[in-house]
Amino acid sequence: MAAEYTVLKIDEMTKVAEMGGIEHYYRHTIKTKGGTVLTVDVDEKHFTPEKVAPILLKKAKEADAILTL
Repeated sequence: MAAEYTVLKIDEMTKVAEMGGIEHYYRHTIKTKGGTVLTVDVDEKHFTPEKVAPILLKKAKEADAILTL
């Protein structure tokens, strides 16, 4: 079975938090099984293999479902 997506790159991003300070997040560029390339932003607290995999999988499946419309 082919993978539902491939991670092309990951960029660490920062932004100013609403309550002050800096927030880190990670922008994943993925290519779905159907060929769609998209970006998915993930908060720093979710940046672990166990937490990020289901997030990316869900977005890849959603994109491929829309592609078939």
